[in-house]
Amino acid sequence: MNQLPILLSEELIKRAENLTSTLLSDAMGCTGSMDYKIKPVVSKARIVGTALTVSMRPGDNLFLHQAIHSGSKGYVLIADGKDHKENAYLGELMAAAAKVVGLEGIVIDGLVRDKVNLEELGFPIFAKGFIPNGPLKDGPGLLNSIISCGGVVVCPGDLIIGDEDGVVVVPKDRISEVLEKAEKKLEYEEKRLKTILEYEENKGTSIEPPWLSEKMKAF
Repeated sequence: MNQLPILLSEELIKRAENLTSTLLSDAMGCTGSMDYKIKPVVSKARIVGTALTVSMRPGDNLFLHQAIHSGSKGYVLIADGKDHKENAYLGELMAAAAKVVGLEGIVIDGLVRDKVNLEELGFPIFAKGFIPNGPLKDGPGLLNSIISCGGVVVCPGDLIIGDEDGVVVVPKDRISEVLEKAEKKLEYEEKRLKTILEYEENKGTSIEPPWLSEKMKAF
């Protein structure tokens, strides 16, 4: 399956850019998050885009190279590295290539290298850590198939959001529903924060959330 998935609409991406990984996870019933070890290589890195997937043989990055050079603007490359811990899947050169071709970022269930160079490059990469050992380049692998990354199923065309808290996958057939719920949660949180801050200035009102007493009745 080498054909690129259809890019999500600009309207959906713009809506997603106003949200966070935590809001989207909440909107999906506190699910959808990849393994907590998958974090941004560069501080405050953020990615929003359409999933482009690759599955690799543990420790081998041949198909990752192909995926990078097949990608373009709007796509987030999601790489199933099988949680391999003996070799890095990419370093400065591959990250620079991914940036130049226009990819929004890369998420890898595995390790990378060239930490200082990656920080200077500033391209959004999410991985589990670093190791100096380089990868093999023999294959096999799969492009744009259904994969697992960080314990979450990822289909080509899914919505990906990554930030300091981690990476969340929104299935493509649920995007509109999840965005709507996340936007409502954001509105609630903004109002709730305002109430809390007002209480700090004027302690005449209660800041207990309205749902708390109802939940506590069961106990």
